Amino acid sequence: MNPRIVRQILLVLCFFLIYNVVQGVEELSKLEDMELEKQLKILNKPAIKIVKTKYGDTYDCINFYKQHAFDHPLLKDHNFHPQMEPTFAEIKQNSYDSTTNRLPTIWSKDGGCPSGTVPVKRITKEDLIRQRDLPSPEPAIFDNEYSNYNSEQKASYMPSYGGYKRAIVRTPKESTTKYTGAGMTTSLFNPHVEGKQISASRIRIEKGSEILQAGWRVDPTLYGDNKTRLFIHYQIGETQCFNTLCPGFVQVNRDIPLDSSYGNLTQRGVHTWEILMYIYRDQAYGHWWLLLGQKYDLVGYWPNIIFTELAQFATKIEWGGSVYSPPGVPEPPMGSSYFPIGNSSFDGYCRSIAYSNEEGDSVDIHNIFWYTDNIFAYKVIFKYLLEGSNNFLYVLYGGPGNKAQV
Repeated sequence: MNPRIVRQILLVLCFFLIYNVVQGVEELSKLEDMELEKQLKILNKPAIKIVKTKYGDTYDCINFYKQHAFDHPLLKDHNFHPQMEPTFAEIKQNSYDSTTNRLPTIWSKDGGCPSGTVPVKRITKEDLIRQRDLPSPEPAIFDNEYSNYNSEQKASYMPSYGGYKRAIVRTPKESTTKYTGAGMTTSLFNPHVEGKQISASRIRIEKGSEILQAGWRVDPTLYGDNKTRLFIHYQIGETQCFNTLCPGFVQVNRDIPLDSSYGNLTQRGVHTWEILMYIYRDQAYGHWWLLLGQKYDLVGYWPNIIFTELAQFATKIEWGGSVYSPPGVPEPPMGSSYFPIGNSSFDGYCRSIAYSNEEGDSVDIHNIFWYTDNIFAYKVIFKYLLEGSNNFLYVLYGGPGNKAQV
């Protein structure tokens, strides 16, 4: 066959293959786009009212009974209602006396959400695409030992657990106490993170592979910005969920969304802003409630039925800071972005930490363990500090982070 004809045939075949590959990519993109649209319809329920905050966020006021929580297969036949309240024992309110707490409401010029609705942040297609890069859950169990509170922190570098590092205090490993809640007042900072880095302060309640968390975090992958935001998180086995991105957490408060940004942040050495939060297991029904602020405002709850191991009580509690960085990426700052110096005006902290025992009574922490994964990047101090006439128990934590170890 004529070489010229052969070249022409090969050229035509080449164009044909390229065309089909391009068409395949376009078709795949269309399928992905359709799947994203399907997810958005599930997440963004019909709004009774739309509220735009001064911080640029858009929230949909959703009928209580239409919220995404009830898409959970175990909550299909629920009998919950907006006025539900937990049965509490006495919580140590005197330990949380503060004049700087502010609740993250969505008030705007035209008010907030009407009665019978709950605020849910509008999710965009860009959010869903970005959140595909969320890291795997923080491990439920760390095998390393913890230092006792009256021991010195040794200068050691521990291996990264999926990119996570912590500066925390926790309940004793050998404790037989059955925990039914935990609380803290935490200072609000905005540590600088980039790319897929994360920096957070949180309470973490565990039993086995099931975890509940609440706190604040700076997380561009989750939120699409570098604002300090309220967050909740639950983990059951290998399944994890933030805020309202999947069904499970039932909102009852029409003013406090789960991922709102904090407008007032601590200026180190100048003025401190903080927020009280408590996770508490309802004594009557066993639901795990999120409470915020000095008046323990009810935000919502994780229904007891979605748990197996946490259905009755928890066996471990942590307070403090947590960060994440992908492999090879420098570790971000934590807390105030400086090592703690033992001064609450300068340090990131969780103060007046407490837990609820099996009877539901709030108990101050005394016997505690502290731990840091990387002493060169983060530190933690556990001590009492005198504030005016009050003596508060502080977890002072934080650090500048560092470059990834080679």
